[in-house]
This record gives sequence, C-alpha cells and structure tokens, in this order.
Amino acid sequence: MILLRQRLAILGVAFFLALALFVPRAQAGAYEAELPADLQSAKDMCALLPCADVFPGATHFSERKGQPPYVEAYDNATADKKLLGYVMLSTDITDTPAYSGKPVVTLIGMDKTGKFVGVKVLKHSEPILLLGIPESALLNFNAQYLGKSVANKIEVGQSRPDEEVLGLDAISGATVTVIAQNQVMMASGSAVARQVGILAPTVRDPARYVVTGKRWGWAELVKQGAVQRLRVMPEQVGLERSPDPFIELWFGDLNQPDIGKSVLGENSWNNLRLQLKEGENAFFVVRTGGAESFKGSGFVRGGLYDRVQVRQGADAFTFRDLDAMNLYGIEAAGAPSFNESAIFIIRSPSFSAAYPWKLSFLGNRVDRATGARSFTSFDSPYWLPAETLEGGRPKVVEPDAPWVRIWKTRAVEIALFAVLLVAVTVVYAYREKLTRLSTHKNKWPVNAFKYTAWGLSIVFVGFGAMAQPSITQVLTWFHSLLFKWTWSLFLSDPFIFLFWIFIIVTVFLFGRGLFCGWMCPFGSLSEAIYKVARKVGFKRFQTQLPQKWHDRLKWLKYVIFFGLITVSMFSMGLAEKLSEVEPFKTTFLVGVQNRAWPYGLFVAAILGLSIFIERPYCKYICPLGASLAMPSTFRWFGLKRKQDCNSCKACAVGCGAQAIDADGRIDHRECLHCLDCMILYTDTKGCPPLAKERKRREKDGLEITPIGANGYFIPIHPATVADQISAKAAKGPDPRMPTPPAQPAPKTGARGLRWVLLELVDHLWPWSREGWASRRALQVAGFSLAVAASVAWVMAAMGSLSSGAIIGWWFGWSVYEVLIRLSGKRYVKDGPWWRDQYRVAGVMDMLSYVGFKNLLIGAALFLAIKTLVGLA
Repeated sequence: MILLRQRLAILGVAFFLALALFVPRAQAGAYEAELPADLQSAKDMCALLPCADVFPGATHFSERKGQPPYVEAYDNATADKKLLGYVMLSTDITDTPAYSGKPVVTLIGMDKTGKFVGVKVLKHSEPILLLGIPESALLNFNAQYLGKSVANKIEVGQSRPDEEVLGLDAISGATVTVIAQNQVMMASGSAVARQVGILAPTVRDPARYVVTGKRWGWAELVKQGAVQRLRVMPEQVGLERSPDPFIELWFGDLNQPDIGKSVLGENSWNNLRLQLKEGENAFFVVRTGGAESFKGSGFVRGGLYDRVQVRQGADAFTFRDLDAMNLYGIEAAGAPSFNESAIFIIRSPSFSAAYPWKLSFLGNRVDRATGARSFTSFDSPYWLPAETLEGGRPKVVEPDAPWVRIWKTRAVEIALFAVLLVAVTVVYAYREKLTRLSTHKNKWPVNAFKYTAWGLSIVFVGFGAMAQPSITQVLTWFHSLLFKWTWSLFLSDPFIFLFWIFIIVTVFLFGRGLFCGWMCPFGSLSEAIYKVARKVGFKRFQTQLPQKWHDRLKWLKYVIFFGLITVSMFSMGLAEKLSEVEPFKTTFLVGVQNRAWPYGLFVAAILGLSIFIERPYCKYICPLGASLAMPSTFRWFGLKRKQDCNSCKACAVGCGAQAIDADGRIDHRECLHCLDCMILYTDTKGCPPLAKERKRREKDGLEITPIGANGYFIPIHPATVADQISAKAAKGPDPRMPTPPAQPAPKTGARGLRWVLLELVDHLWPWSREGWASRRALQVAGFSLAVAASVAWVMAAMGSLSSGAIIGWWFGWSVYEVLIRLSGKRYVKDGPWWRDQYRVAGVMDMLSYVGFKNLLIGAALFLAIKTLVGLA
C-alpha cells in the first residue's frame, strides 16, 4: 500500500511538472504585468504609461490633476495647445475587483464630450484570460466602448431601447470579469466627467430640519446614527495583522442644529454657520486611533486632502485647504479623545444632507506577496436620523446591483435551469420506484430520465448556459471562505451559483453521483460518446481496465486535487494554470477552434478514449470529482445492498464505474449512480439470488410474493427471509456498509445531553485509550502539537500571525489527527449524521472526515476571529 501511494505521488508530481512546462506558453501579456513602482504617486503619469495609445491624436499630456486624478490630453505642447480630452487610470478612481479578487488596471481615454476614445488593459489577474480565453477577447470587449458616451446607460447583455440601455456583448465564460470591467469603465468615466463638467451635477432637494433644542451626549449620538465610525485595520491594507487600527475615524453632520450644537456647543456652532454660505454643508472628522493621518500627503497650502472624500450617489466631493476649518474640541459628553480633527465644508449645490452619503478614506493596499501597491478606498455610510428631518428621510431608489440586473435580464433561462435541477433531484429521489419498473433487459423507465438529463446537460447547460462547474470555483470558494467572502462575486454568475447549491445539497443527500453521473456536462458528453459508440459497432472494442489497475489509478484524481489545493496556498495564479487539467474551458467556454492545438488535442484524446473506456476522465483524472467524492463519504442515503450481494458478482460485472468490490460493497466516492445495480436489486430474472428463489417457488407451486425493501421476496408464512439467503452469503461480510460496522463503546446507549456531549468530544478529542496503548509516542507528540496549534490561533486573533501560517498549522494538525485516529478512533459515521451508525474507517475515509471537519472548524474560527476583531 505504501509503495502504491509513492507511485501515485510520483505520477501526480510528474503530471503537474508536465502541465507546468506546457502552460506558460499560453501566458498573456497583461496577466500580472509589472507596473511602475511609483505609478500611484507620480505626478507625470503619462511619462510612465502609454497615454497616447488610448487617445489618438494627442501628443502632450498634463500632470495629474483633480480628485480623483485625471490627465488632460492636448494636440501639442505649445502655448496655443488645444484641449482634446482626458486620460484616467482606473485604479486612481475605483478598486472594483474582478473574479480574481483584484481589479483590472485599465487606462481610459475620453474626449471633451464624454465619449470613450481608447481603452488599454495594463494589468489583470484573471486566470480565465490567461489560459481559458485569449486576452484578445478582453480587448475586443473593451473596443465596444469606443464612440459610446459616459452619459449612456451601458450594461453587459442585450440592449433595451425602451429603457435607453446600450448592451455590450459579453465574453463567454468570463461573465464576472466583464461585469466588473463595465463597472470600472463607467465609474471612472463618470467621476472625471462630473469633475470637468461634462455631466451635469445631480440636483437634490435641500435638507429641512426638525429642531427640538435637545442636546445629546456622544453615546446617544452614536446610538441614533448621528455619528458614525470608519475603521481600517492593518491587514486590510496589506500590513501585518494587529489589534490596533491602521486608522480610526469618527464623523458626523454639523448642519442639523440639534446635532451640530450637541457636537460643537452652541457658540461654536453659531460661529460655524456665520462662515457658511447658502447651500454649503459642513461635517466633522476626528481621528481616535491609528498613526495614519487622514489629511494626506497633499495637505499643503492650496493642496488637497487626498485621503478623505465624500460620495453621494454618483457624485464625489473632495476638499482643498480652503474647504477645511480647525476643530478644537467636542462638547458632547463622553466624547473620545482624538489626535487629529477637522471640519470640512462641501460647497457643491448638488450635495444635500437629507440624502445618504459615504465618507471614504482613500489609500493604498500593499500586496504582501509582490510588494506592489494598488489604490483602494474604505467607505462608511451616513444618513441623518429620520426624526431630525422634516417628513423623515426622503425616498431613495438605488440602482440595482449588477448581479441583480443579470438575474432579472435572464430570469426565464435561470428559472428553467432551476426547474431542471429540482426536477432531476425529485426524479432521483424516487429512483426506487423507477428501478422497480425496470429490468436488466428494459431499463427505459430509468434511462428515459437519465438520458434526457444528459442531453439537457450537454446542450442547454454546457454549450448553452456554459455552466460547467470547475475545480477553479472550488479553489476560489475555499480561499473566499477563509479570507474574504463576497456574495456579489458569486451571484454574478447565476447558473454556476444555482448549480453549486444543487451540488452541495445532493452530494450530502446521495453522494457525488447525481451530479457527476447525471448533470455534469462534460461527464454526460463522455458517457454519451461511449453509449453511441456501442450502438454503432464499437462494442467489441470497448473494455474496462483490469480491476487492480482501476483500484490504483482511481487515486490519481485525489493526488491532483490535493496538489491543486496545496499549490493554491502559495500561488492562486499557478493553481489556476495547473487547473487546465480540466478540459471544460476548451470544450464549453471557449471552444476547440479558439484555442491552441495542444488544448484541442487534450480534449480530443479524452473524448476519443471515451469511445473505448467508459468515462476515463471522470474515474481517473477529474479533480472536481475528487473534491466532491470526499464529502460523499458521509452521504445520508446510499444505494441498497442485500446480504447475497457479497457472493454474487452480477452487479460488479455490470458496473461501468467499477465502484463495487469483490464483497459486493459500493464505494460511494466512485459510484456515478447509473442505477444498474438498483435495477438488478429487484429484478426477479436478472438478480441471481432472486432468480434462484423464484425458480424454486415456481417448481414447488408457491406464491410469488412482491420484493420487499430488503431486496428479497416477502416471506410466505412461516418462512423467513433467512431461508432465502445462501449459506455462503450468510457467512460473508455485510455489503450494505462500505466497511465492517463499528460501535464506540462510550456511546452505547447514550441519550439526550450525554449523547450531545459525547458527540462533541468525539469530534474534537482525537485521542483514545486504544491509541495510547498502541502508539504512546504519537499520542504524546499530539498534545504538544495541539498546544502549539492553539497558541497559533490565539496569536492570529491578536494579530501576530498571518493567515498563511495559520493554514500551515491547521494542515499539520489535520495530518496528525488522521494518523492518531487511525491508531485509536478508527471509525466514521455512515448515513445520516444524527444516527449512531458507525463503521471501520479506511485511510481515505479518515482523510475525508478529518479534512472536511477541520475545514468547517477552521472556517468558523476564521470568521469568529474576524468578527471579534471587527467588534473590538
């Protein structure tokens, strides 16, 4: 067994090396491209970037100006030069993340009328544009903006003239990326267009206040929302985690008389009002924590406060030194001490204190892996309490989020897809009724539904909706769960989102076989090719691998899966490249004709092999299947077996997945739910034990009773089921469980609270008396490792240890836990988790149990730590 594992590990490493040697040839020019180190702060941006590429005809460019920054484009450098338009760097304005979690750094040219004249992607981190889709697809997508105005309503999808919406053709398979890119283009263009006067400012009704003469303390102001906090932690800007904030700001409105007088005192507030002109608004900011200044590097006479900005709707308001006043103290009782303060004045008539607004702290995030800096902003919302405004808060209709618009525009397709998923689940849930209607010679009651699911999966799901799940999504979700979960990111692709809900639910109900065997587009295509080839005359060439080779090679997909997970911890980009082991992108997302010949050859080889071997990719290579196989260990409902299955080979011989062993046991990690064995289970002519009993009864003139739930004829009084079980089968193992049953002694007869307590101990305490007796040194070492891992978690909570180090410790603990449980608590649950049905654990059973359990516990601890840090 050890030698087998070593061979598989070597095979997996060789596979990854071969893939790594091949993949870099496809590397795109802008993928993780290196940008100038001082790009964010350089005044002469166009000395570092090719501004002329995005503004044809311009030969001279100004230094950065405005807030957010932009560059003016001129026809020459002489005194009578003519202004042609503007150039902007997207990351100066917005840090909207794409699917990778990082922004697409884009250089944008816009003329004086607000029309886009050039777009150039400088850097992106989208793996799908590195390998799955040529980078030229993004260039073609961006070209659609040329000639369109920033004043237009531009969305990804179909045009809707009745709503004055201009549609853009998306990139197949990169929906999230292009939606993010559209947000970047429109947000950047609008911000500069409003600043230079191309777009008219928004008109909002001025605030009208309810004045009661009340004076509130600081705690009351905070409770009612009249004062808000903006807090940025060091890890949010790429620094080492710390319990102390990078910066902590408190801010609030000073226009409402009761609030303003509560904060400043009556005399100071009256003096402030005397200095404000009609239509001007004031708010205060104080820094109560952190060493970082909110005044910023531009805080000089005539300069900008480049760290603070107010945003209201699509409008952004920045402040110069003439827009700021000194704040010497806060009169509200209980106010915190502060080390920096200011009163800012918003002079634009488009601002109204009656409507919601945000205070933005602008800064740079450091990529700890590369040291690169990128623009980012941290926002905190503010809206005056309803009781302080005449008539309460005005009604505000916020535009739908991009992902909401996608769900609305594709509502019919999404609904049909959801109906398909529900229908397949319901049909499978009634599989026993279908299999009882079928026989080994007539499988159509089952196959009619299964083949329909295959056809819809291939045509509608795969080639139509391009909703092929992938291991890259598992990696992305895994990292998002541990580091930064963003719902909008995953909701932007509704088909994949719904598909994963279906997968997660059905994997824990039935195992991976319903998705892998019925609904996976590539798996369905592979199986369809095998079935069609059999019908057209290739049956004599079709075969299975010898069982001993199948039992070895089936572990390869787990090696690939664990390899991808490990690589992703160090480099998500490299893991995405190596995930080209999946042929899904080439088959459904991009198309063979749009990719380099090696990718097409890879797909052709897999599908060509599928003519002769049933589902070779699914059984031996697919890392997605491996990731779903692990939780399938704990599926609630399995396929039925009877005692005679341990000596009858009929089901095993006909199992295309080769998931039935010599003792008639089904490995639910490998089972693809073709249901052939379930058809035989109640087939009185196809199942050898049933056929034998049927013939005996016919010979003796006995009644042929129906088949019971246990797979045998209902007994004729006073006979029992035991009479139908052969002597050989009765002495053999029970095939109804994948491994022999086991019952932990402490849990025997436990009920109620004692059962719950023992259940918690069982999951959280891996040590046992048996393990202590057999491997004492390993047990003792585990206590030290447990203490070290606990200290690591405490250090992480205090901000002294990085997330990467925590993962390392957690991984080390999980490996140890597998070893120690195998030496003592060598059992896992089988079936529903609330039942006490245990069985002996194999190595893969224990890896699946410990890995899945610790992933859930680790994610819960990460979220708890983040919550505690956020509340502190």
